[in-house]
Amino acid sequence: MLRIVLYGYCVGVRSSRELERACTDVVAFRWLSAQQAPDFRSIGRFRGRHLAALTNVFLQALQLCQAAGIVSLGKVALDGTKVRANASRQKDMSYAPLSAKQRILTDEISELMSEAKTVDDDEDARFCPGKRGDELPAERANRQARASAMAVAPASLEEEAAAKARQLAHEKARKKGDDDVDITAAGDKAAAEAVPKPTEQRNFTDTDARIMKTADGSYHYCFNAQGVVDADHQVIIATMLINKATDIQQLAPMIEHTQATVGGMPAPWSADAGYCSAANLDHVKDIEAADPTEFFISTRRMKHSTPIPEAPRGRILANATMSERMARKLKTKKGKKIYARRKAIVEPVFGQIHTRQDKYVLLRGIEEAAPEWDFLAACRNLLKLHSFRIKMAS
Repeated sequence: MLRIVLYGYCVGVRSSRELERACTDVVAFRWLSAQQAPDFRSIGRFRGRHLAALTNVFLQALQLCQAAGIVSLGKVALDGTKVRANASRQKDMSYAPLSAKQRILTDEISELMSEAKTVDDDEDARFCPGKRGDELPAERANRQARASAMAVAPASLEEEAAAKARQLAHEKARKKGDDDVDITAAGDKAAAEAVPKPTEQRNFTDTDARIMKTADGSYHYCFNAQGVVDADHQVIIATMLINKATDIQQLAPMIEHTQATVGGMPAPWSADAGYCSAANLDHVKDIEAADPTEFFISTRRMKHSTPIPEAPRGRILANATMSERMARKLKTKKGKKIYARRKAIVEPVFGQIHTRQDKYVLLRGIEEAAPEWDFLAACRNLLKLHSFRIKMAS
């Protein structure tokens, strides 16, 4: 079963029904399944039951790549890409109309419940063969599922608004120079008074997905897939899936995650302006002081065609900010050479994954979508390893 799923993800066949069909129609799948042709329900249950094990496939694939010598950790690049969630924008609702819609659904459910009590003679026509006949009618089940999702959605939006207000209040209090007690009090007060915007939306199909702008300029329910890529053979050495549109808070977690997966600190790192902030630059300064590595993070957004300014001259000012110091480092010959390679290292990797129709994840909820993205990254690394071995053999 693992062979079927792994090969399917490598060649872009991920749907359980498509995998079942391939096990009958495609020679490679028939050979891998030993002519078994498992049912799509069995494939789906296997994938759902062994999500944690499928996540470990990424680590095992990375170890194989390291053993083959195609991971040097000599130069890496960090970036993020938007991966569409398995959710439609037609299945969302803003915060303002949620309460009114909840009352309407409650009335509809009550009416359907009373009607169901009088229905006896049409059960054979309404229920499919093989069912007991006491299952909920589809109409009522759909309304109850939607009502349950609506009951959770307002609380989720309110919790998110409170968290944003608390973080903003903490930042303002720190800038004012308040002590820890005052900072905490300011955050609690802001969280208690926070109210979601009427236009804030939540999707009922996948409540973890968020509206994000994709590369083509359109907006969809997405997750943000982070990846650290080794320069030598474009092997993904660390990855993570989050539901925040911005990359700025993911630098430190991805550094830690990379150290955990490869057991060391790559050198040097390059990242675009999405990861630039005063806190991040302070963080990487501490890392550079402790480890023999360097970070080259763009301090402003630049198009691919924008040339990096000429190398600076003279001493840097003693009172220069961290951002000014990083901008100066990027203008040096070494900085220009390393940062110029960033887009060529990491961006083709995401492009190749998306080319295999993997612009989206099939599983819903970030707890299941994240392991699926790890599995996609593992398949991408295995394909790289396969190409490397063929090249070496020839």
